Amino acid sequence: RTSDVGRIRFGVIDDSVDKLNEIGIKKLHLYKKGTLLFPKSGASTFLNHRVLMATDGYVSSHLATLKAKDNILDDRFLLYFSSTVDSRSLMQDQNYPSLRLSDIQEIIILLPSFHEQKRLAKVLDEVFEKTAKAKENAEKNLQNSRELFESYLQSVFANPGDGWEEKKLGEIANIEYGFTNKAKGVGDYRYVRITDIDKNGNLEKENKVFINLSEETKKFLLKDGDLLMARTGATYAKVLLYQNFEKSVFASYLIRISFKMNIINKLYWYFSKSRIYWDQAHKLSSGSAQPQFNGGALKELIFYFPKYLHDQKSIIAKLDTLSAETKKLEAIYQQKLADLDELKKSVLQKAFNGDI
Repeated sequence: RTSDVGRIRFGVIDDSVDKLNEIGIKKLHLYKKGTLLFPKSGASTFLNHRVLMATDGYVSSHLATLKAKDNILDDRFLLYFSSTVDSRSLMQDQNYPSLRLSDIQEIIILLPSFHEQKRLAKVLDEVFEKTAKAKENAEKNLQNSRELFESYLQSVFANPGDGWEEKKLGEIANIEYGFTNKAKGVGDYRYVRITDIDKNGNLEKENKVFINLSEETKKFLLKDGDLLMARTGATYAKVLLYQNFEKSVFASYLIRISFKMNIINKLYWYFSKSRIYWDQAHKLSSGSAQPQFNGGALKELIFYFPKYLHDQKSIIAKLDTLSAETKKLEAIYQQKLADLDELKKSVLQKAFNGDI
């Protein structure tokens, strides 16, 4: 199936999630070991996944199959060559992604001798194996850097010390729903909607909408440092710390949290990323298909915080420092991953230009 190919992405496939019985295979064609598979219809066609069958097997109709002719074209040479072909270049209409067999057959491949194909495939095997290991190590390091921040974040709120308080949000904060209005392509102020908060709790920079300022909208103007929470949908319970953004008004599916006592908003923003927060959010929310975390439920959420501002500032400073270090490491590792991808592309290009 396409999903099995997607699981491997590039390389060799030797198993599938679904199995067929003797009745199921009666009218199906058995494809030989070494057959190249790649998606030929649907959104997965854009992903350019390429895999070789390690054993004989049966193939879904959503996959294209290519089998190299014996002693003319090497299977692994074909695998690597196919990875240089962008499926989008073969599509008639990218709104309805599909590949035609006739177009695939017209792809031109420059063939060195069969012996040379095997040599190049072996060289590429070695390069791809080394880059795969380097990528795996980089991804582990990236994950470790994230876990370091996560570990400290969890420990801060899971192990409150002396001078900490435990309060329901309804006791210490005002809960305010946003403004309901029709958005426009242009206007006086940005209209921040629930869809403008991404899965990480950050403000989206694209697809902005606007509204005009009026007496009615003034009370919904956002101030630097305001806390906004999504109360429904895919990003429900995600909290945005509104910092140094353009002049904006917030929409009705967002809730503004304003503390009535000395609590720094950024501390709550960090708290909203903790396991303690999310355990409560899941329990307090209603609805399964479309989770709802409305004002009434939010008021019941328990917030753990240091009573004194200097302690709050100290925790925020530590989290800020660790967060900045984590982001710096993430940028380094992401660049390393990008460099490895470029290295593979460069080696492939040299291989098929006869420069290896």
